[in-house]
Amino acid sequence: MENLTVEAAGTIAAVNTITLGPSANSARRTGKGGARNHSDRESFALKSAQVENLVAATQHALKIGLPFNRMITVHWEAAGVPLKDMPQATGRFIDLLSKTVTRKGGKVAWVWVHEGGEKKGGHVHILAHVPEHVIDVVTNLQMGWLKAITGSVYRRGVIHTKPIGQRRGLEKNNPLLHRENLNSVLMYILKGSSTDAARKIGLVRLEPGGRVIGKRCGTSQNIGLKARTNTQIAALAQGITV
Repeated sequence: MENLTVEAAGTIAAVNTITLGPSANSARRTGKGGARNHSDRESFALKSAQVENLVAATQHALKIGLPFNRMITVHWEAAGVPLKDMPQATGRFIDLLSKTVTRKGGKVAWVWVHEGGEKKGGHVHILAHVPEHVIDVVTNLQMGWLKAITGSVYRRGVIHTKPIGQRRGLEKNNPLLHRENLNSVLMYILKGSSTDAARKIGLVRLEPGGRVIGKRCGTSQNIGLKARTNTQIAALAQGITV
């Protein structure tokens, strides 16, 4: 698996200390639909609005009790998936993950980021909340999911999945340490940000995000902009400051 270490200088200690302007429940829109979401649109870096949304979604996942506890990386091009088909492949993988967790009576939340590049090829990083009782089920099924998505036999090294913090249950047993590790992996998947976006969060580790066709990043609906806006409106109606 890729190195998840983030340099200490300029790195914020925990996710909930990151200040990007809008809070985790901000109703301010971080982007518009339309042309920028076209399936054939090319991009080479995460924009500020996208970074703000990913960080806010991560904060909201913590707030609603669905902290990300798994990091999953899928090397789609190594699995034989062309760059242009990567968004569809990621969508199918996340759909299978979400349905599996739901069928087992759990709740799921996730963010993902696509990256490209000549050396690694097109791949996706997923940070997800997977309930403890479903982790082994997901781990056992994911190679079969890849076979169904790619139509070919699983190739070694295509998928890497690890607990955030390297220990299962860390989010419950040591929440502070978990948040520090979550911050590190979040900064890692944001390393392909634009210079302007990186400056806003004090991100020191920057690497080329590579060419991506179609959607570059995303979140689950329960921690997306609409969910965060609804939470803020409900809190304001009750006179609660968020």
